[in-house]
Amino acid sequence: MIASGSVRTEFVDIDVPDWAWLATIALIVTLLLFDILVLNRHAHAPTFRRATIETVGWVSIGAAFGIVIIAAFGSAAGGEWFSGYLIEYSLSIDNVFVWALILGYFQIPPKYQRRVLFWGVFGALVLRAAFIFAGVALITRFEWMLFIFGAFLLYTAGKLLFSNGDAVDPANSKFLKVVHRFIPTTPELHGQKMFVRIDAKRWATPLFAVLLLIEATDVLFAVDSVPAVLAVSKEQFIVFTSNAFAIMGLRSLYFMLADMHARFTYLQQGLAIILAFVGIKMILSRWYHIATPVSLLFIVVVIVASVSFSLQRTRRETIQITEELPPPDER
Repeated sequence: MIASGSVRTEFVDIDVPDWAWLATIALIVTLLLFDILVLNRHAHAPTFRRATIETVGWVSIGAAFGIVIIAAFGSAAGGEWFSGYLIEYSLSIDNVFVWALILGYFQIPPKYQRRVLFWGVFGALVLRAAFIFAGVALITRFEWMLFIFGAFLLYTAGKLLFSNGDAVDPANSKFLKVVHRFIPTTPELHGQKMFVRIDAKRWATPLFAVLLLIEATDVLFAVDSVPAVLAVSKEQFIVFTSNAFAIMGLRSLYFMLADMHARFTYLQQGLAIILAFVGIKMILSRWYHIATPVSLLFIVVVIVASVSFSLQRTRRETIQITEELPPPDER
């Protein structure tokens, strides 16, 4: 039991050739370079309309890659890919709101935020790759790690479900204090630059400190999201690419949703339910495999329900406030 490779075979087992890995990584790098060098070459604050169009574009690219997975490896592999994509994308919404908190606290102008978030996404891809390959290797060699990952997801779900939505406070970040202690940082911004040379000495700008803080928070989110995706697939190619295509669209999603946190009242509870489900799925996988279509349907229903209930509550509260206002002639 301690060093067993007998992970249950209900998960797909596909043979991905080396050229497919290289082609996929080349595609990801090309998309990122096109985004930063063509679409967003100059510093600007994207409008809500443009952010929405870009978000739809990234989701469409992800869906197209999922269809390629189905065509190349079958519907079972495609089901696992879309399940992993939806889990990562939904859990990343919380990450977006943390970004908004950090960038707002440091008063980073919107026109400079895209550059910080680009490198934040790039760093997140590298970190997730390390987490994913390590996680798959652990589960393959030590099957009992499934119980640890599953229990951790249930613990995280409980924290989300019963917490009061406490947000990360950048002012109390010990990580940021360490950065300022060891890396000389200027008090003011210098455009989009993360490093400047002053009096023959290289200084970091506040953008670099913000980038490091964003990467640190992503590590915390990866601890939750990677085990969650590993509950629906054990294939490194499926887990990595589903994560990658979800993460690449987070910048545009940020500019679309950053100011809408208050509208998604029940999103945290929805994410908690998803984490609890995949935690239970991971623990039970030793004896019983919950079919991938069932997992996919459950995730979609929870996401749609949490967003719908949130918008309904926001609408009711808006109507209530409007009704309580005195008539215009009495104001």
